[in-house]
Amino acid sequence: MSHSKKSGPVRVSRRTFLSGTALSALGAAGLPLLTKGALAQTPADEILSGCHWGVFRARTEDGRAVEFTPWEEDPWPSPQLPGVLNSIYSPSRIKYPMVRRAWLENGPGADVAGRGTGDFVRVTWNEALELVARELVRVREETGPTSIYGGSYGWKSPGRFHNCQTLLRRLLKLNGGFTSSSGDYSTGAAQVILPYVVGSIEVYEQCTTWPNVAENTELMVFWGANPVNNSQISWQVADHGFAKMEAFRDAGGEVICIDPVRTETCDYFDGEWLAPRPQTDVAMMLGIAHTLYTEGLHDQEFLDRYTAGFDRFLPYLTGESDGVPKTAEWASDICGVPTETIEDLARRFASKRTMLALGYSTQRQHHGEQIHWMLITLASMLGQIGLPGGGYGLSYHYSSGGAPTHNSPTLPAITDTPGQPPAGGAAWLSAEGNATIPVSRFVETLLNPGKVIDFNGTKITLPEIKLAYWVGGNPFSHHQNRNEMVRAWQKLDTFIVHDFQWTATARHADIVLPATTSYERNDIEQVGDYALSHIVPMKKIIDPVFEARSDFDIFTGIAEQLGLGYEYTEGRTEMDWIRGFYEAAKLESRAKGMEMPIFDVFWDSNKPLAFPVTDEEQNFVRHASFRDDPLLNALGTASGKIEIYSTNIEKFGYDDCPPHPTWMEPIERLGGPTTTYPLHIASNHPIARLHSQLCGTELRESYAIAGREPCWMNPQDAAARGLVDGDLVRAFNDRGQILAGVMITDVIRPGVIRINEGGWYDPADPREAGSLCRYGDVNTLTVGISTSKLAQGNCGQTAMVEVEKFVGTPPEVDVFSALDG
Repeated sequence: MSHSKKSGPVRVSRRTFLSGTALSALGAAGLPLLTKGALAQTPADEILSGCHWGVFRARTEDGRAVEFTPWEEDPWPSPQLPGVLNSIYSPSRIKYPMVRRAWLENGPGADVAGRGTGDFVRVTWNEALELVARELVRVREETGPTSIYGGSYGWKSPGRFHNCQTLLRRLLKLNGGFTSSSGDYSTGAAQVILPYVVGSIEVYEQCTTWPNVAENTELMVFWGANPVNNSQISWQVADHGFAKMEAFRDAGGEVICIDPVRTETCDYFDGEWLAPRPQTDVAMMLGIAHTLYTEGLHDQEFLDRYTAGFDRFLPYLTGESDGVPKTAEWASDICGVPTETIEDLARRFASKRTMLALGYSTQRQHHGEQIHWMLITLASMLGQIGLPGGGYGLSYHYSSGGAPTHNSPTLPAITDTPGQPPAGGAAWLSAEGNATIPVSRFVETLLNPGKVIDFNGTKITLPEIKLAYWVGGNPFSHHQNRNEMVRAWQKLDTFIVHDFQWTATARHADIVLPATTSYERNDIEQVGDYALSHIVPMKKIIDPVFEARSDFDIFTGIAEQLGLGYEYTEGRTEMDWIRGFYEAAKLESRAKGMEMPIFDVFWDSNKPLAFPVTDEEQNFVRHASFRDDPLLNALGTASGKIEIYSTNIEKFGYDDCPPHPTWMEPIERLGGPTTTYPLHIASNHPIARLHSQLCGTELRESYAIAGREPCWMNPQDAAARGLVDGDLVRAFNDRGQILAGVMITDVIRPGVIRINEGGWYDPADPREAGSLCRYGDVNTLTVGISTSKLAQGNCGQTAMVEVEKFVGTPPEVDVFSALDG
């Protein structure tokens, strides 16, 4: 099933969802993924706010939120908004401050194997704040500030003031310091390798805009990229600017989707689907590159003027250096795509204005640094980088990348250093601490204090962590190799968590503090990570439920216990801070020749404040200025050019990251030489939630099968195991085991199953090593190793498993209930 060129939105029933077609998975409770225009007009007196899923209006009755309606100017509202509303009142809502009984009665480090068993004691807020303050001081004084981990990575709520992770670091700095983290789970490998290749982080930077693509691109290649699903959400407030893809579709642009799963994007564009074996994309790209070179289809003039090191990469490509020419036939043996298809791709790429759009998931694998490097090498050989509609884009699938950037001011945010002026930017990528570790190496740090690891040309000594403090994230979802993680957590004396739901992370805490949702406090944010089209007042919709407090109020209370309350708040209230951010943006706007209304008028208007977009930004072309003048607009690399061969990486001498893009066998893969288990897991981004967010809401009922996470399986693989639609199965390997519900579908490659990341971890017996996860947390099965010594990124897409029908009485899922009454 797919859209025709002029079709309207697809509506999908529950029965269609279970039938296994690709677009059937778009529906959440019968709603379409993409609904052109507003779902309904809303009265002006309803409360305006925003979230990761977009701008919306809220209706309340008797102090209770009863309806969230998409903003009338949202072009493609997310059907997940009902789940956002339900998250406020879900059965898993944390109501009161809670402390694990063993920790409370016997002190830090007591019965660490009992974490996750749910034995908590309710305490008052005063008791909880005193316990936290006392423990922060104890650990700092006994083992030093680096024994406190405050990296607290995760998809916290949007908002320039209630950035809970920044607020945490602000407190920990006042306490004397902490160990922080660098990088992220989304692009851990790419963001380290790309500065050597193109001189910037690139993966979070603007692509050639969709209007330019619609006018100039002849062939769009989505390589492991699925914007139709993933751009429902944004790091800030979603703008859903990916609706501009419609113009390219209606213009008849040719689309190829390269992915083990036929994605929603492939159906939306009625695209051609190619399904290589997972983790073999670099080999496939090398086969295309070899064909380009041997058939004289590459652009040597572009390579000579704009790149460095192609001559040193060429001996590897041709096989002169290792005796193995990277031919299309060689690539076909590895990736499973026919030789003729690979050769044809090379000719088609070269004959058309081609845009290569690569997704983040492709680098979340063993040796993940290589794929972004190889794709840029391929784009360089095509010679279209910097041309309208050509080259490559690394964020089309994220937060509506490709939406034109508006002429808006920077909206400042609270900083993690008291007394420091508010600032904008993506500070979450690398927070300043007394010590810093790569974010995905936290479990390794817990297990190996004092170990020295390589990282991006340096050596890091892993500190000994005694206390971890987590806010705005869910490590028991996003980290890999869950059972290794559970063992590592036993090294902690104390684990403190703020959250509003009883996630697995909260269940494994020693002290749990109930935080408000975004909808129980005021804030301010910009709309669209790339578009920056509006400033939206994120208005408080209801009073906090039960005993929830905002993170700012919680940290202020702890700071007061430490005698540092004024230093933490600087004497300003929530609305003082928000007003200050707006006024700073107002000054910058005036310098741009625009006049924003005074704050009170803006706040009371109940409308997002819009900013214009220039023709130049509407038609932005990535790397156009570099192409126009590579000397004046040199890249930030050592040579100022695109580096196909990096002498800096060569100096590191890493055996797992050579100085040019290279095919390297992962630790395990489908069709690989060292594979023990027969099925590869595609741990894709979920369809009806944001990572683990909204898993604990009513939306789960729209996709759960047999009460568990769905396991998509090709009919061939299902038949070989005697499975039918709806069966409860056990997926397992030597790292762990989970339950899942089978959905048989031909939109997934044979040999591959899909179990979305973000399912809540629910061990049948938290005290038992390798205990069965009753709900279906896929990271129970993924590897915990790093991508390489260069980036130390995560390998969330590396996992081979077996699947069998579950026999007997299945254990009940427990993780979606509350532990505090």
